[in-house]
Amino acid sequence: MHTRAIPSSGEPLPVIGCGTYMGFDRAPGSADFARLPAVLSGLHAAGGTVVDSSPMYGKAEAAVGQAVEEAGLQGQVFLATKVWTRGRAPGLRQMEDSLRLLRTQRIDLVQVHNLLDWASHLATLRQWKEAGRVRYLGITHYSAPAYAEVEEVLRSERLDFLQINYSAQEREAERRLLPLAAERGVAVLVNRPFGGGGLLRRLGAKPLPAWAGEIGCGTWSQLLLKFALAPPAVTCAIPGSGSPEHMAQNAAAGSGTIPPPEFWRDKMDAFAA
Repeated sequence: MHTRAIPSSGEPLPVIGCGTYMGFDRAPGSADFARLPAVLSGLHAAGGTVVDSSPMYGKAEAAVGQAVEEAGLQGQVFLATKVWTRGRAPGLRQMEDSLRLLRTQRIDLVQVHNLLDWASHLATLRQWKEAGRVRYLGITHYSAPAYAEVEEVLRSERLDFLQINYSAQEREAERRLLPLAAERGVAVLVNRPFGGGGLLRRLGAKPLPAWAGEIGCGTWSQLLLKFALAPPAVTCAIPGSGSPEHMAQNAAAGSGTIPPPEFWRDKMDAFAA
């Protein structure tokens, strides 16, 4: 799998990871949980490391913590989660809970989820970073109407990561946020690379374009992920999955040819309704 450097440190990060929204909202020990260690094993076998979660994803943090242990991947996964509450003290409690649920003494990346009380939490995260309890800090959002505030925080704060939605259906980030992240030396995690799932469901009824095989794509999910990885500012895409089969398909998009943005300019009709 290809890697791209985290600008603030130079650390290489594999370009495909795993989001845990919905797919990992499973109680550890339940029948629905049983497939999740294989999801992480498949990601790791393909060269991926990033697993992104959040307290707002139900049981996902606890499921990730146990799945990492059952897969024998302690210390081999780039654990990312979020803080999603108001106030310094509630934020501290939530981050302590995340450490416990993820079964780790240090989280690789903590992000302020949807910018909620971002100033309070970034101050805490900087203290945690100095203490070695978190390696990187960032902010997230998933909606274009919030981009003005995202841009303001990107310009005013020193961040390691921005997590933002970007897909063939939701391209607004490429106009200002991706260039600004590159300018500010901020790594970018792409959420919703399938347009929230609706785009992939619609495309699934259509045949792949003839040129898909030329860039090593055998599924629409791989095509959409290669599109999301086209901008050089994008560091890693994190499609959500609770299926080992889907994870293997997604991870394969991170190897082989990843065409640059200009490749897609005359091919966007492939994603049209």
